[in-house]
Amino acid sequence: METNRFETFIDAIIAIIITVLILKINQPAEPTLSAIWDLRVSYLAYLISFLTLFNIWYSNHNLFQKIDNIDNSVVWIYGIMTFIISLVPYFTMWVARNVESIPAETMFGLLFVSTHIIYIISIKAIYRSNPYNKFLQEIDKKSFYHSGPLIMIFIGFILTYTFYRPGIYISCLIAILIWIFIGWRIENGN
Repeated sequence: METNRFETFIDAIIAIIITVLILKINQPAEPTLSAIWDLRVSYLAYLISFLTLFNIWYSNHNLFQKIDNIDNSVVWIYGIMTFIISLVPYFTMWVARNVESIPAETMFGLLFVSTHIIYIISIKAIYRSNPYNKFLQEIDKKSFYHSGPLIMIFIGFILTYTFYRPGIYISCLIAILIWIFIGWRIENGN
């Protein structure tokens, strides 16, 4: 399958999810700085989720510029990924409204872990469907870098389940920043 239509389809899904995500944030109760400050947890949760979705879009965009074809396994894996990321608005607002809740933290963290793992699987499937692409072969050699964000999330789970309830929430922010940095390093050939 050629990638143009598929990339457009994935772009549209991510755009819709980001739109739904922003619509889930409550507006401040009154037009004051303190009312805005009261929503800081929601804004940070939005930022984490937005950066995750944007990073997936940006990485896919760069990757699809380097390939010509994908096979059915890539399509199905991306189908699973779009299902998982469609849950982002729901769990983002749940954790934003319940940042001290272990179940909300856990589900947010599991969503982030699932998103990252399925993204890694999707990249591997793209590599397999383009076995003679030299650029992809070089990037594949650097794939061990993708474990950094997952390690950060697991540290967040330890924090949440021991002494700091918002540990997963904060570790997701750090993990997405690591994920963006890793993508930038790989894209620039470092």
